[in-house]
Amino acid sequence: MSVDVTSVDRDTLLRPIETLSRRYVAALAVALGLIGVWLAFYVQQLQHGLVVTNLSDWGSGGGVPWGLYIGAFIWWVGIAHGGIILSAAVRLLGMDTYQPVARLAELLTIAALSCAGLFILIHVGRPDRLVTSVLPAWPTCVQWSPLMWDVTVITAYFVLTATYLLLTIRYDVSRLRDRLPPRLEPLYRALLVGYSETEDAVVERMVWWLAFAIIIMAPLLLHGGVIPWLFALLPSMAGWHGGVQGPSFLSIALTSAVSGIVIVSAAFRYAYDWEALIPDAVFRGLGQWLGFFGLIFLWLQLQQVITGIFAAPTTLQHATEVKISTPLYWVAIGLVAAAMLYVFASSLRPTLFSIPALVVASVGVLVGTLVEKVLFVVEGLQHAHFDLYNGVPGAYTPSAVELSALAGTVGIVALFFLVVSKVIPVVELHAIEDYEEVDT
Repeated sequence: MSVDVTSVDRDTLLRPIETLSRRYVAALAVALGLIGVWLAFYVQQLQHGLVVTNLSDWGSGGGVPWGLYIGAFIWWVGIAHGGIILSAAVRLLGMDTYQPVARLAELLTIAALSCAGLFILIHVGRPDRLVTSVLPAWPTCVQWSPLMWDVTVITAYFVLTATYLLLTIRYDVSRLRDRLPPRLEPLYRALLVGYSETEDAVVERMVWWLAFAIIIMAPLLLHGGVIPWLFALLPSMAGWHGGVQGPSFLSIALTSAVSGIVIVSAAFRYAYDWEALIPDAVFRGLGQWLGFFGLIFLWLQLQQVITGIFAAPTTLQHATEVKISTPLYWVAIGLVAAAMLYVFASSLRPTLFSIPALVVASVGVLVGTLVEKVLFVVEGLQHAHFDLYNGVPGAYTPSAVELSALAGTVGIVALFFLVVSKVIPVVELHAIEDYEEVDT
């Protein structure tokens, strides 16, 4: 059954701002609850230190200094980078079908980058260590520390994305100002400082170039560059080292980002009856991209396994054998493979397609990619190639404190969308204007 796109108007676009439903209140309560649970556990960490987690040094206990915190950091960064890559591709390549979800992808990038940065703050144990340790060393040590370059490029990407989003928001706010909440007028006035309609053409060109810069930076510096270099350039870590990490990280970023956009878009469509604004065609297209990126992810995983077990150096073969003997690894691979198979099956037989099923597949992909990244971090440390504490068996299981942080960041992302949706349109006005032109 097709949807008449001419039924889309500004009332539809502004429905999240102008209405308050029980669904919204329930979602708000769940988000605040998740954040509250995390804060309760985080207070324990502030009081007692990282000893309340299952993180430790290699030492006689055979533990690992990086675990879920760093795995989740990489996961959130991947979702962020993949999200803005997809949004930039919409603008750069003229993929108008996905215009209704472009801003949702940009907002997901901002939220996910914020959560990634939060995990760095959590992982140092106490927030004051960023001031007493990291900041004083920044001018002299940044060029030697992969982690500092990591923080640097993430900050640069955050600025690029925020600028990208701000430039497109000004157009919408200027034309919808009489329909926006009067109590937020000071905010809207600040957003429109110096604005005039003559800047629209200039802004359009600026946004195009920003999109171009984002597309170029992603494989060279971000989730195809600096982030995997943090691991791939360490030859003492057999499970990390190698040139395949860049493409592998990028494939995971794109796969998880598409999944995130599917979930967020479906949530808004369900909550605000946006069947006309975000039609089935958008989800079918996102599903096809999910299947394609999932296929690349699985192919790169196969590359790593084959090269790690066939006539590989002893250390790499050992790390690979441990990975493929870990049941959780196959759970992660199975979740991504199941989503890919569903997408391909629904392409061959369209009657199999449904948005709820695609959402379930997307949730599975997000769980799978998170598990893969945590295992990647932990096993790379447990099976390092050096003689320090040789023979000590490594063991790590995320603690309740660490799991609460993951739940808390999910709550933060949900809260971010709930708040932003009451302040600005989460779908660009350009998409509505296209529909209005069709109606005319």
